[in-house]
Amino acid sequence: MAGTPLRFAVRGAGHVVVTDAVTGLVMHRDVVDGPSWTLPVPASWPSSLYRATFAAPGAVPRIDGAGDDEAWFVVRSAAPVAPILVSIPFATWQAYNRAGQPSEGLYYAEEPTRATAVTFDRPGGGPPPERWEEPLLRWLRAAGYEVEFCSNLDLHLEPAILDAHRALVVCAHDEYWTWEQRDAVEGFVRRGGNLAVLGANTAWWQMRLEDGGRTMVCHRDATTDPIAAVDPGRVTVEWSSAPVNRPENTMTGVSFRRGAGAWGDGMAVIGLEAFTARFAGHWVFDGTGLSDGDKFGQGTLGYETDAADVVEVDGVPRATGRDGTPPSFVVLATADLRHWRRYGQGGAATMGVFDLGAGTVFTAATVNWGKGLSDPVVDRITRNVLDRFSASIPPPPAAPVADGVAARSAPRAPVAGRPARRGPGDHGWTVIGPPAELQALTTCDGAFYAVAADGGLLTREACAQNLPWRRIGDAPGVVCLASPREAAGPMLQGLWAVTAGGRLRYRDPAFDAPAWTDVTDAPPGTRCLALCDAGLFAGTAEDILWYLPALELGSGAWRAVGDAGGSLALTTLGGRLYGITAADRVVSRPPVARPHPFTDVCDAAASRTVAAHAGRLVGGGPGTPLRHRLPVQHTHGA
Repeated sequence: MAGTPLRFAVRGAGHVVVTDAVTGLVMHRDVVDGPSWTLPVPASWPSSLYRATFAAPGAVPRIDGAGDDEAWFVVRSAAPVAPILVSIPFATWQAYNRAGQPSEGLYYAEEPTRATAVTFDRPGGGPPPERWEEPLLRWLRAAGYEVEFCSNLDLHLEPAILDAHRALVVCAHDEYWTWEQRDAVEGFVRRGGNLAVLGANTAWWQMRLEDGGRTMVCHRDATTDPIAAVDPGRVTVEWSSAPVNRPENTMTGVSFRRGAGAWGDGMAVIGLEAFTARFAGHWVFDGTGLSDGDKFGQGTLGYETDAADVVEVDGVPRATGRDGTPPSFVVLATADLRHWRRYGQGGAATMGVFDLGAGTVFTAATVNWGKGLSDPVVDRITRNVLDRFSASIPPPPAAPVADGVAARSAPRAPVAGRPARRGPGDHGWTVIGPPAELQALTTCDGAFYAVAADGGLLTREACAQNLPWRRIGDAPGVVCLASPREAAGPMLQGLWAVTAGGRLRYRDPAFDAPAWTDVTDAPPGTRCLALCDAGLFAGTAEDILWYLPALELGSGAWRAVGDAGGSLALTTLGGRLYGITAADRVVSRPPVARPHPFTDVCDAAASRTVAAHAGRLVGGGPGTPLRHRLPVQHTHGA
């Protein structure tokens, strides 16, 4: 920590040079004489990754290259203010330290003489020759982002450091995680923090820390790990393997199990591969100019990638969740890397984003992401993610226990000591489908149903993936759709509609369902319908809200219960009515059978139809994308 001296164990006398490994600046020179040397870390030193290089008397310490004559460390700020915290993967570096040397390195994975425990108190243990993390770390500073640095071990030893930040960046190759580290990061996101995984092979192995965090343990074999009989969940094998059975997908959305790897001489293939955009309308791609099917990021894939189990639905990828990927995961870009089996491991890469509790996770799904930041599209994607993630409100503390490069958006100033909310141009709505000519919209049986401009009845899965609509029938003359949460007497759980002729009609949601059935008259001029609390609510062009109890459905005895708040469309969510108005606002009121004012909620993002699903409002309309959002101002989800 800045302002706190750091002690090193040294052998003999010599010289030392300390450099800021991100900027390359020499920060300190000194003479050392073992067995120890103390570095006075001034309080003025910025939070960064540092390297101390030692040399014998008469020799000049190196300031480049790598070797056993150096020690790497992070300086954290005593009073952090930056919104972004960057984690440095010291555990992975240490795992590869002395790879192939019997009883010295945790590698190679199947080598009988590999070590099962290694100490951090030994020479080496810095980044690999490829320096996967370095391009991203340098880009962050050059791009003007305010960031703090920490060791990934800090997330295990001092998880409370996360509470001062809005976003955590996991970079490049962060392969080894403890149970406590995962708990800390997942808890941070669930409380409203954000996680940007700008790497891959993330959290592949579970490790344990012993000796106060100075020894790293990873048996890679459940039969040799003595803790297996005591606490099976802490066994040091792959996170997805028995007896741990906690796949990393639940934290990152993806896994190396479905990913690919090119090693050794095969690493030359890295420069040949590129992502394919699969959801170019998503906010992650804002400002890139991409369309679905476009290639981007050549050279970013490798040397290892992560992926989700994905199926194609009418030409659009959809995560199955069979591998532990959360149901909210949205596939943004993919790469087919099955041919990499000749270089190491064949598989795929799946870039995506998903909600985890109150926070959001983005995964780039490739170790080499940082080296692609000279690509304007990769640059813009990274800025979109970091700008959005760092502008959100930080989570509450955990309970005790030009030049072709996109410009960065202007920083948002904090108000009264609080982090800034999102700017006025960010409406809180997220695109979940392409523009379509929708006249009416509802949700039933885990699917969206809509009426197209030509009177067709359409459906698609209710999810955030940009799936296409499928026509399953006709909805002649239908002006509004609704579906109840559950059946109530004669009000069945299915599709209810009002026609331009003033008739209330019903249809089962199945593809092969019978034609629409007339039920009763609707109030004259009905233009919107909602079903809630065993009753039907209809809003008319005269802005009157009418109510009909479900048990009186056959009578058609509607009664006025106040004004409709100017609603052009209605839906229900959380036991409330929500409406979309001509003034492009979302309004709400309780579903009571008496006059009650509508209250303003948020903007409507040019929607003219509205539905609800899984705690979110869903909006669309003629020529507008399908979008969703929470019915509050302060969150923005995947």
